[in-house]
Amino acid sequence: MKKNKKINFEDSMNRLEDIVNLLEDQSTTLEQSIDLFEEGMLLTNSCKEILKKTESRIKNLLKEEKN
Repeated sequence: MKKNKKINFEDSMNRLEDIVNLLEDQSTTLEQSIDLFEEGMLLTNSCKEILKKTESRIKNLLKEEKN
């Protein structure tokens, strides 16, 4: 995954699932595993940011609803 590329939450989660499967595969080399782990960390951070923004948006909507 390129650092500048925007990817949506669902695609990120699907890719993370693929990465887990590849990391569990006995034929994945150490270098490949490190690269996959790095990609997984980037995707995880991206998902966290998306969830953080979504939570904030929902809180704002709920706040508006109360007013």
